[in-house]
Amino acid sequence: MSIETQAEIAEQFVRGVVERFGLTGRTVTEINDDTIRVAVEGDHLGLLIGPRGATVDALQELTRTVLHHRDDSQVRVVVDVGGYRLRRAEALRQFAHRVAAEVRATGEAQSLDPMSAADRKVVHDAVNELDGLQTSSEGEEPRRHVVISPADGVSLRDESADETAVTTEGDAASNAATEAAERAAVE
Repeated sequence: MSIETQAEIAEQFVRGVVERFGLTGRTVTEINDDTIRVAVEGDHLGLLIGPRGATVDALQELTRTVLHHRDDSQVRVVVDVGGYRLRRAEALRQFAHRVAAEVRATGEAQSLDPMSAADRKVVHDAVNELDGLQTSSEGEEPRRHVVISPADGVSLRDESADETAVTTEGDAASNAATEAAERAAVE
């Protein structure tokens, strides 16, 4: 089955779910390489996002399952609602850069709270843009988490950076980013 046909099926499925929820939204689909991205745009779509993105994650998994039952291809499917994933990814990038600044300042590795595979990828990508740092995923699902550390053989300790260290306790910035993205989607 072609990726275009799979994209049509994914869009129809997501549109059907939006209608069953009794919501109004416009569904837009794009294909980039081997990824199908289905976005639902509109007002008052918070119900489709759910707490901490749980509902949009479930919708994405259901959409992927529908496609994989019709065809064995391993096309990647991303479902976004109200721009939640884009806002969440940007907030995670900013958070990862702040934690990286602390790792750079202290020279000590930082473990983040457990997060989804998609969120871990955003953090890995954001830190990999920076010199002298590395990331790894540790633990078992659903407690798998990212560790940001100095790259092997690199000493990062910068005495002047102590004043810019950030706190990661409870990943407050990550939680705040999620809440901000959820509020924006509901408005």
